[in-house]
Amino acid sequence: MDEKSASSAGAIRPAEPLDLGSLVEYQDGSVVSRTIAKKNGGTVTLFAFDELEGLSEHAAPFDALVQILEGQAELTIGGSRVIAGTGQTVLMPANVPHALFARTRFKMLLVMVREVTELPAGP
Repeated sequence: MDEKSASSAGAIRPAEPLDLGSLVEYQDGSVVSRTIAKKNGGTVTLFAFDELEGLSEHAAPFDALVQILEGQAELTIGGSRVIAGTGQTVLMPANVPHALFARTRFKMLLVMVREVTELPAGP
């Protein structure tokens, strides 16, 4: 996987509209990723999957939201198959095995949300 940092390249500017799909390009026979934000609270990563490419089954310790930017993906989440297309969002719960497969070329935004384990003490 090719990973680049958009924030260090200045690709995202405050208060300006942006086509997220334009920040990651397809590569034949590959899955390309580009992290655009990485903070203690989570990460935001763009992916471009060539047709028939995918990510094998794995689990993550955090909830993740997948937003399909274009194309169609097949997700397997906890053994259930989910087909999602352009404009659709799917929640992948923490610690549940999941896999992704490109039925067509597709781009997605992945938002990993780390759970807040402690709240600040009150006044």
